[in-house]
Amino acid sequence: MEQAAPWLIMGLGNPGTQYAGNRHNVGFFIADLLAERTGVKFGRHRKAVADVAEARLGFGVDAPRLILVKPLTYMNLSGGPAAALSQFYKVPPEQIIAVHDELDIPYGQLRLKVGGGEGGHNGLRSMTKSLATKEYLRVRFGVGRPPGRQDPADYVLSDFSAAERKELDFLVDRAADAVEAIVKGGLAAAQQTYHTA
Repeated sequence: MEQAAPWLIMGLGNPGTQYAGNRHNVGFFIADLLAERTGVKFGRHRKAVADVAEARLGFGVDAPRLILVKPLTYMNLSGGPAAALSQFYKVPPEQIIAVHDELDIPYGQLRLKVGGGEGGHNGLRSMTKSLATKEYLRVRFGVGRPPGRQDPADYVLSDFSAAERKELDFLVDRAADAVEAIVKGGLAAAQQTYHTA
């Protein structure tokens, strides 16, 4: 019996302690939580510049397989690991989920979709180019627009505010739930649940 293709969960962010708490790294937070929930640890992958953890969502032979990924290439080169790992694990685009920060959505809100533009997000731009398709899934975690005249690039590369951090664990938890919901029940059902906020 041929095994079903796994899901490739690309948590987008930048490696290094100086970026660890940045808004741009929320994809890493969500990938870390999914690894914690499934009891797996990240390690360097031999085929990609990325930390990877292989997990199952649930128990039994039919439980969906997850390949959790934190690219180590910096955000604007995220596509290289995405393409290498999708080939290595034979994952079709419709089972690739990019988990990333989104300026155009209010803080903490989630938007789930497939395809579409990159909205100036360099990680998505790189993935689209390397995968040669836009038809992968996105879990977009709202970080809101920068205050005043702050440059958006500086804003996403700064840490969450003290007020935001009060809710952050809850919101990251909800985003991880949304990833699991897509894997278990499909995009449309997950959108109905997570687009209500």
